Amino acid sequence: MTIPTLENQRVRLAPLELSNYKHLIPIGKQDKLVQFSPTKIDTPEDLKAYVQTALEQHKQQTALPFIIFDKQKNAFAGCTRYMNINWTNKVLEIGSTWIGKEFQGTELNKNMKFLMLRYAFETLGFEKVEFRVDERNLASRKAVEKLGCKLEGVLRKNVYLLDGFKRNTCCYGLLLEEWNEIKETVFEGF
Repeated sequence: MTIPTLENQRVRLAPLELSNYKHLIPIGKQDKLVQFSPTKIDTPEDLKAYVQTALEQHKQQTALPFIIFDKQKNAFAGCTRYMNINWTNKVLEIGSTWIGKEFQGTELNKNMKFLMLRYAFETLGFEKVEFRVDERNLASRKAVEKLGCKLEGVLRKNVYLLDGFKRNTCCYGLLLEEWNEIKETVFEGF
C-alpha cells in the first residue's frame, strides 16, 4: 500500500523515506525525547536504522510511517506511524510518535491525530485504533485521553527500555462507533 500524504492548514504528514529522514536529525538529538520508548534515534546512524525498520514494516504491510511538517512553524517536527496493522481484524495502532520539544503542547499533535484517525476510520475502513503508552508518561496519556480514547488495560512489565527498565504499557482504544461523536466534540471545527 502506498503511504498517503495527509494534511490540513496546520500539518502535513508525508511518507517517511530514506530521502527525507535527515530533516529529523536535530530533533532526534534532543535530550530525553523518547525516554519512555525502546527507540534509539539520537545519532544519525540510529535514526537511519529506525527509518529502515519502519520502511521494512511498510513492505510487510504492517506500518505506514510519516514525517511530520508543521506548517505554522514551517519546520519538520518529528514522525509518527500507523503500526501493528491487522488488516483482517480491522485494528491498527497509532504510535512511534515523537515530536520536538518546541512543538509539544501546541495544537500540532491534535491536528495530526485528527488526520490519522479520520483516514483510518473513514478511508481505510478500520474499526478500532489503539494507542500504547508507557504508564509513567503522563503527558502522552493525557493527550490520548483528550482525544476520547478509553483505557482498556495495562500490560505489566512488557517492554524493555534502552536503560534496562521494563515498563508497564497502558493500552487505549477508540472504536469506529465512537468516532463520529469524538469527531464532532473533540475535533469540532477541524
